[in-house]
Amino acid sequence: MALNEGQEEIHVLMVTLTAQGHLNPMLRLAKRLVDEGLHVTLATTQFGCHRILKAVTTTTTTTDATNFISGIRLLSFPDGFNLDYDRGANLDHYMESLAKAGPLNLSNLIKQHYHHTKLSCIISNPFVSWAVDAALENGIPCAMLWIQPCSLYAIYYRFYKLNQFPTTLISNMIIELPGLPLLHTEDLPSFLLPSNSFGGVFKLLSDMFETIKKYKWVLANSFFELEKEAIESMTELCPIRPVGPLVPPLLLDQHQSLDVGIEMKKPDETSLDWLNKQRPHSVIYVSFGSLAVLSAKTMEAIATALKNTKHPFLWVVKTAGQLPLGFEEETKTQGLIIPWSLQTKVLAHPSIACFITHCGWNSMLEALVAGVPMIADPQWSDQPTNAKLVVDVFKVGLKLKPGPNGVISNEDIEECINQMLSGPEFEGFKKNAAVLKQAACEAVTSGGSSERNIRLFVNEIARRS
Repeated sequence: MALNEGQEEIHVLMVTLTAQGHLNPMLRLAKRLVDEGLHVTLATTQFGCHRILKAVTTTTTTTDATNFISGIRLLSFPDGFNLDYDRGANLDHYMESLAKAGPLNLSNLIKQHYHHTKLSCIISNPFVSWAVDAALENGIPCAMLWIQPCSLYAIYYRFYKLNQFPTTLISNMIIELPGLPLLHTEDLPSFLLPSNSFGGVFKLLSDMFETIKKYKWVLANSFFELEKEAIESMTELCPIRPVGPLVPPLLLDQHQSLDVGIEMKKPDETSLDWLNKQRPHSVIYVSFGSLAVLSAKTMEAIATALKNTKHPFLWVVKTAGQLPLGFEEETKTQGLIIPWSLQTKVLAHPSIACFITHCGWNSMLEALVAGVPMIADPQWSDQPTNAKLVVDVFKVGLKLKPGPNGVISNEDIEECINQMLSGPEFEGFKKNAAVLKQAACEAVTSGGSSERNIRLFVNEIARRS
């Protein structure tokens, strides 16, 4: 229940980087906590704060040189780099440097802004795990918001903390873990594979799980009914509490004006008018998120498959010149190609039949909550495991299978599209997606599993204040 009138104020500090998949779950959790009567501040780097303020307009107000986003205070700390430094191109170096400078800079922020105010809790995410050290140095309990599936949390914990499967993995290995489907090497998160080129992320995750007991709470952007077995498998080891799905309210049958999520890229709004002209459950939506860069051969395979199936399509292509020569002209009456979409409204549109996706967790959650079946083409990070969940646990889609050259074929894409729209599993996919959509909505309503976990978290913070 929300805090009672006259009850001592509770202040919470959230720490995150500003990649859209990191920032928006944090903001949506912050909004839930504000609705419970808590005072919430979001702290990010000065570079991240600059990105946020550039992206938002109407949701931002300024009072005494302090920025607020829908009632959430925004503060920043230095990361040691100039604003024009390319953090993405030097990710390992950046993350390593930030892990060294972050705790001190965050401690300075805490001392500057909270020397007269008691800070009851700090909430970070896995990619700023150093925030827990700043929290403990200042005597503040810390929570982590896990922003991938609970299934990934279980895999990483058993890999890093319990050493339950080999660190040098061979191809075609089968791994059996409690609460999870049988996993082949290709189903594991890419950071655990010998081919991983992001050594800094591997180390970051390793350090975090080695010190996981420093966290008083581990919360998750998921919901119990979606990942029951994986969540229960961690109960005796290191419990994780789902408080999601932390997705746009529109997908949860709530008013979109309640959303605090931020679009870092300007979406193309013409797609909604185009979708309004299409038949129900007829459009193939294709998007690979903000980070994935597809090869020319993969782009050609997707283009050929879309053209051959003759179904209407909406395809997000981030960079001009990626499409095969002549494709856009040849399909101008069949499909629409845009640089970025209003994905929430696209997935909620009745004309959408299926979603060809890279299986980033935020996109997957949005599709699940929208009740849209998926065709999975995972690229890296948690995406291979997420694709496994789509097919074998959630049972709401199919996975594309790369050929011997590592590239998907247009024939495989066409086969998956045909199965998704009219094959023998078609009705099953739709039914399972509808069941999960209903479960997601119920989880965040009064008395739902995630709503209860948020209330429990608030009450535990209140008792410690």
